[in-house]
Amino acid sequence: MSTTEHTVHSIELRAVTKTYLSAAGGFTALDEVTLNLDAGELIAVVGKSGSGKSTLVNLIAGIDRPTRGEVLVAGTRVHALDVSRLAAFRGRHVGVVFQFFQLLPTLTVAENVMLPMDFCGTYAPGEARARAAELLERVGIADQADKLPATLSGGQQQRAAIARALANDPELVVADEPTGNLDSRTADEILALLTGLARSGKTVVVVTHERDWISRFDRAVTLVDGRVEASA
Repeated sequence: MSTTEHTVHSIELRAVTKTYLSAAGGFTALDEVTLNLDAGELIAVVGKSGSGKSTLVNLIAGIDRPTRGEVLVAGTRVHALDVSRLAAFRGRHVGVVFQFFQLLPTLTVAENVMLPMDFCGTYAPGEARARAAELLERVGIADQADKLPATLSGGQQQRAAIARALANDPELVVADEPTGNLDSRTADEILALLTGLARSGKTVVVVTHERDWISRFDRAVTLVDGRVEASA
C-alpha cells in the first residue's frame, strides 16, 4: 500500500448538519460538523445530554442520514447510498454495539453472533459457526455459546454484542454508551476490549459519559449544542 493510501481518513464528515422536523418545528441536532477520524484510533464522543452525540454516531454508522453535508466511511459516500446498498455496506463494514445489547432473546449467543454473517453471506454455514466460536473466545465467553442471552450477566451480554459487531471483520466499530448499564469493573473490561480493537487497526468510536476515562482514549470529540467544541 502506498503512503498516500495510508493517509486516507477512515471517516470524514464534511459540513454535516442534521435537522429533525416535528410539529413544533425543526430541531438541529448537528450543525456544520467537519471531522476526520483515522484507522487505529480509539475515539470518545462526549457532551451533555442533547448535544448531538448519538446523532453523530448514527450518521457515522449509516443508521441515519444527514440533512446536509457528506459522510464518508473508508472512502464510501454513505450518505449517497440507497436503502439496500446502505444496509449491505453497514452489514459488511460497520459493527455497532448498543447500550442495551439488543441480542435476539430466542437465539443462542452463537446464533446471535452468526446473524450478520448470514445477512451478508460472508461465510458458509459451517464456517460461520467456527467464526462465531473464535469471536466468543476472543471476548472471553466461549463457554456461553449455546446459552440464551437472558441467562448471561450484563457484562457477558455486552461481550456477546461486541462479538456480533465483529462478525464480518468491519473496519469501523461504533459503540453508544456500551458501559452505561455495567458495574465499574465490568465496564473497565469492556473498554479494554474496545481498546484492543483499535490497536488491531480498527476505528473505534465510543459515546461515553465516563469523563474519568477520557485519558484512556486516543482522542475526545466534545460536542456542545450540535457543534464540535474540541477534538484532541
